[in-house]
Amino acid sequence: EEETRRTRRAKEEAERKAREAAELARRVQAEREELERQLRRGIQPVVRPTLEEIRLAKAKVQYDDAMFHFAVAGIAGSGKSSLINALCGMNNSDPNAAPTGVNETTMEISRYVDTTHPEQFAWYDVPGSGTLGTPDWQYFNSQGLYVFDCVLVLVNNRFTVTDQAILRNCHHFQIPTFIVRSKSDQHILNLMMDMGFDSDLEDTDSREQFFNIARERYISGTRQSVKDNLATANLPDQRVYIVSKKTLFSAAQNRQPMGLIDEVELLTDLYSVAYRSGRFA
Repeated sequence: EEETRRTRRAKEEAERKAREAAELARRVQAEREELERQLRRGIQPVVRPTLEEIRLAKAKVQYDDAMFHFAVAGIAGSGKSSLINALCGMNNSDPNAAPTGVNETTMEISRYVDTTHPEQFAWYDVPGSGTLGTPDWQYFNSQGLYVFDCVLVLVNNRFTVTDQAILRNCHHFQIPTFIVRSKSDQHILNLMMDMGFDSDLEDTDSREQFFNIARERYISGTRQSVKDNLATANLPDQRVYIVSKKTLFSAAQNRQPMGLIDEVELLTDLYSVAYRSGRFA
């Protein structure tokens, strides 16, 4: 009789495991079919990583629970490496600086220690979208952006599909994001040239007038463009920080640079997010 009971229990346990396996397979198939439906409809799905994927992603970037980890992402050529150097208090010529160039120089996630906060902050230069052969909607997961404590998204005048996917995924995972437009000094100069400015012909007063008008147009145009792009993508409204690497570098060195736009506010808000995390005593 005891043998019969053991046999019955073993059979019931086997049947239970078979039902659980069948239910798991059903859920996986349903999720796969839903992802395929979303892709056919042009919707970029949010895919939650497994615990093992999270563990491996943290190991890859040398994640340290005692530090705060900032990732800088965006399209190739948006100025990610120069921005990281400025935020870390380094010139592009510094031997420890992130490499910069006309073409995308970042093909693997690279880690940099903030020289002004070496025990607290780590910065990561993420390969630009469009350089790795990865579909836009998979960029967030393929780069392991879900393990970072904060993500800066560098944008140009119009959001890419990848920009939208990063912001949407960060919102889903409750990761703080900062939208940043860099190279502002160059963009303002380009606007001045479009307005008819000629450095060989204009005097100082004329140059200042051209600069002030172009600067205001650039700032207001950028803010409105980001607002419109967020609305079009059905993303929550948020501020865009308009900066130039030279001015940001000086601000990170606690200097008082000329031509400030949002550099000081960006640094202040980044540090505030880090310190509010409760990671530092």
